[in-house]
Amino acid sequence: MALSLNNLAGLYSDQGRYAQAEPLYKRSLAIKEKALGPNHPDVATNYENMAVFYRKNGRREEAEALERRAAAIRAIRR
Repeated sequence: MALSLNNLAGLYSDQGRYAQAEPLYKRSLAIKEKALGPNHPDVATNYENMAVFYRKNGRREEAEALERRAAAIRAIRR
């Protein structure tokens, strides 16, 4: 379910339907964090996807925070 939500969010984002995309990214992330734990690589991927979305929408600071969180998760896994 989380993957489908993330993919749909990406599609909406590509179509310029940003208001519809953001809640789906957030819901996908919440599902993955609950199912896999906050430090799972799939959670990092969701953070990275959301960061791209935020950058695309001029929300640089939010994107950078998500990129840092994703990098921290990936660092734990090495």
